Order: sequence, then structure tokens, then C-alpha cells
Amino acid sequence: MRPKFKYYNQSQAFLLPPSLDEMIKETHPVRTINKIIDEIDISDIENNYIGGGATSYSPRMLLKILVYAYMNNVYSSRRIENLVQENIHYMWLSGMQKPDHNTINRFRSKRLASGLKEVFSKVVMLFHEAGILDIKDIYTDGTKIEANANKYSFVWGKNIRTRKEKILQQVNELWKYALQVSAEEMRDVRPQSYEEINPESITETIEEINKVLVKKKIDKNVRAKLTKVKKTWPEQLRKCQAYEKLMNGRNSCSKTDPDAVFIRMKEDRMQNGQLKAAYNWQISTNNQIVVNYSIHQTAGDTSTFVEHIESYKRQYREYPDSITADAGYGSHENYKYAEDNNIEAYIKYNYFHKEQQSKWQKDISKSDNLYYNEEQDCYYCPMGQAMENIGEKEKITLNGYKQIVSRYKAQNCVGCPLRAACHEGADNRTIEINKEAKRLREQAKSLLMSPEGLKKRKRRPIEPETVFGNIKHNKQFRRFLLRGKEKVEIEVGLLALAHNLSKFVA
Repeated sequence: MRPKFKYYNQSQAFLLPPSLDEMIKETHPVRTINKIIDEIDISDIENNYIGGGATSYSPRMLLKILVYAYMNNVYSSRRIENLVQENIHYMWLSGMQKPDHNTINRFRSKRLASGLKEVFSKVVMLFHEAGILDIKDIYTDGTKIEANANKYSFVWGKNIRTRKEKILQQVNELWKYALQVSAEEMRDVRPQSYEEINPESITETIEEINKVLVKKKIDKNVRAKLTKVKKTWPEQLRKCQAYEKLMNGRNSCSKTDPDAVFIRMKEDRMQNGQLKAAYNWQISTNNQIVVNYSIHQTAGDTSTFVEHIESYKRQYREYPDSITADAGYGSHENYKYAEDNNIEAYIKYNYFHKEQQSKWQKDISKSDNLYYNEEQDCYYCPMGQAMENIGEKEKITLNGYKQIVSRYKAQNCVGCPLRAACHEGADNRTIEINKEAKRLREQAKSLLMSPEGLKKRKRRPIEPETVFGNIKHNKQFRRFLLRGKEKVEIEVGLLALAHNLSKFVA
């Protein structure tokens, strides 16, 4: 029996051509994305447009296709351009309009700069009002994402400082040589040494030295060095100043993306922990939905905490009620910030788990295990000897935060049978105690050990870490496409928005 096939004719005419809307299922996620973005006020994005000239593509339409593309792991503007012309869902979202990749990329990198965060916040508030999440109870963590930069284009702040010091040293040596050769002519012209250098002062100094030595018989190597110095050092100093301005206090930057910093990446493809240009991406979540995001130019999480929570406050006009985070955020400054703003900080400190072990508790070298007499303001060493307060000193952290540290010293450790286990110093044992930091740690420990704290500690690993795992592994987003902190923040905003909407339609 011969097989029968369905009628096939590519030239078949339609009396009533089908619409795109009929071809998309009512339950398809693209309809949910379309509906949610239609309900949101995007005036912050629309205000970025200037009137006059040719008409522009609708920012609402461009936002829809960008968010839907990021939901489907499509990040290239050229790929999105092709999909708008070929894929029925993108064609439906765009209303059969065909923006090219330049239009899509210009909208993403420029038009969204000042309005995306507001759109993101409004979507989060929709979820909050629907009871899907609680924005007042957040879980915070960070990850490093590789920048779109050449890994060999690094500039180190230490190298710049070293180069300037060498130039300063050689300038002083040349000046001393000129004084030796022609002390009379050089008198009262310049001081014998100076500390601050810049391209103008270098040029002026070399000209003065050349002017004095022009008729003198001097070493030909020195003459050649003066010529080389005049040509190269001012330009080198200008480059140093330009890079210092780009780094703005950071220790490194990339020549191809000056906003990026060099960080040792955990998930390096070469598996050798290379230093690569990257950004530190911080998020806060609830119910695995991103509530807040921010981009930072530092390797450690500790220094990102205050700035990240301040960005939360700018979004929602108030601070969260509670924050749960790992030991990377447990610092004096962060605990004090949370206390000052009435935030319950379920944040571990770096030895939270260790101090609960019997080995730690029996270690007499740990100052936390010494008894403190609050009335007499003294500690007692393991042998019962009073360690009196010998004064205070001020410490400043790398972030510029000031701390007051009290110092306590034992009276006589000579011949003590516990000395080897107690301390290794040649003098009597001295300990330094930051009383406020210790109080804040004890307060954090009380919260962490409470029934609520135990629940939050169990929940924390499945909150932001799950979001990062989904974005980096399932969505295969491991490297930024755009350059510069402002544009990178747009990328993570689109990722966070697409992730949240994916959770909503799942």
C-alpha cells in the first residue's frame, strides 16, 4: 500500500492571511513578558530621548525584545537583529518592525543608562505586592564576572608609584651631579632635592641643568641621559598621571576597559587561577528573585556592603529589615552600619564556625578566651595575672574607616609555664582589643545562633548562590559584552530583570 502525504504547496494563497498573534500559544512566556512590560511606567527611559528629527523606535518595544533575548540566553545585538527578522516571537514583540543591531546596541548601552534600574524596581514591586517575595528580608552575595578586556592590558598602581619614585630619584641624582660640576651657577636656582614631580617641573629642571652645563666638560653618558630624560620622562609622567586618574584609588585597571580591575578568578577556564580584568557583581535576593544589584571595582565583598545597601535604599526609599550574608561581609564597619540603620544583620564573621570548636575554645593564645573584668577594665591571662590597660590607638582600615583599639599588657611573663602556648613574643604579652567590634560580633553571634538565625543560615546558600549558578551555568553568561562600569551595570540589570521574569513565568 502506497504511503499518503499531507498536501504541500508553498505557493498556496490565503483568502485571509493568518496573523502572528494566532500563531503564538496563549500560555507562551512571551505573552507574559509583553503584558508585564506593558503595565510598567517606563517614562524614565522615554525621557532620555530628545525631540525633533526622524522618528525613533518605541523604547517599550526595544525593551521587550532585549529582555526576552536575555531570557533565552541571547546577548549579541547582531543575533537579536536576526531573530527579530526570523523568529515569530520576536517578530510579534516588535510588531514586525526590524531594528538593526546598531539601534539595539545604542538603546542598550545609552538609553537604558538612567532608566533601567527604575523599571527593574517596578517589576520587583509587582512581585512584592503579589506576595511572591518580601523585599524587606534579603540575602546578599557577590560573584566576579570577567570584563570585556584584554587580560594582558593591565596597569598596576604599585608599578606606577615605583616608576615615579625612580624618576624622582634620578632627577635628584642629576641635580646633585650638576651642583658638583657647577655649584656657583646652580646656587639659589633650585633646592637640592624636591618631593613632588610632574611633567612641567621635569622639563623645567632639565632645561635649567642643560643651560648651566652647556659649556661645561661633563661625562658623555650624563649628556646622553639628559637628552633622553628631556624626551621621555615628561611623557612617561603624563601617562602615569592619566592612569592614576583612571584608577581613582584602585590598585589596577585595564587599558582596554579602564573601569575593570584585575581579580584572581575562581572559575578560570585554564584552571590556574589567572588574574583577569573583572567586575564584582553584588545581588540581594528573596525567594531566589533579585531585589537589588550593583557593580563594584574591588575583589573583596567586605567593602561593597555599604554601597550596595545604599543603592537598595535609593530604589525603595527605606532600608531592609534584615540582611543575611556570609563571612565575607563580617566587618566592624558593616556591623556598625547595620546597627545605625536598624537592620538585623545575620552576617557571619571570619571565625564564626571555628570558635564553636573545642580546640578553639581551649586555645589560650586567643584573646577572646581571656576573662575580662569590666569594672577594673583589665583582662586576666591564663595564669590569673591582671593585664592592665596601657592606652588606646587609632587604626584606619583600607576603606578609611577609623577604629579605636585598646591595648592590655601583662606585668610579668618571665618563667611562666604556659608561656609557649600563650604567646611567642620576647616581651610580656600584649593584646589589642577593639571593644566596639567585639560587642558587634557578639551581637551578630546572638542573632546567628537564634532559631531565626539558624533558619536564615540554612536558607542563605540557596538564595543568591542559586541565582548566580543559574545565570553563569544555565544561561552561560561568564563574560561581559560591554565595556565601562555604567554599561556593565546595564548588562547585569537586564540579566537580573530577565531572571526575575523567568521565575515568574516558570
